[in-house]
Amino acid sequence: QLQLVESGGGLVQPGGSLRLSCAASGFTLDGYAIGWFRQAPGKEREGVSCISRSGGATNYADSVKGRFTISRDNAKNTVYLQMNSLKPEDTGVYYCAADHSPGISSCLRGYLEVWGQGTLVTVSS
Repeated sequence: QLQLVESGGGLVQPGGSLRLSCAASGFTLDGYAIGWFRQAPGKEREGVSCISRSGGATNYADSVKGRFTISRDNAKNTVYLQMNSLKPEDTGVYYCAADHSPGISSCLRGYLEVWGQGTLVTVSS
């Protein structure tokens, strides 16, 4: 069984930071590209960031460039999303997803194979 589990969400004030983790079980992440996505209440899901299988390539939504950093530790079977300078509009449920595609050019479109359950991030004063 292929499973992804997100953790690290919570309540943070504007300007603060959080680090999200995405841990895999049932498969090894080194064979998969990973994407982070988020969905605010009443809004469509949007792609946030993706990272290639080796970690050598990344991409980001324009709204988070310069503030968020995606990384992976294949030895720990975990992918991270470091979120800095958080804004209220960053609020939402954050999901990670995996796909065995060798590239990430279309990753942010969201057509990935395995999805986690999500972790809630709330940015509010």
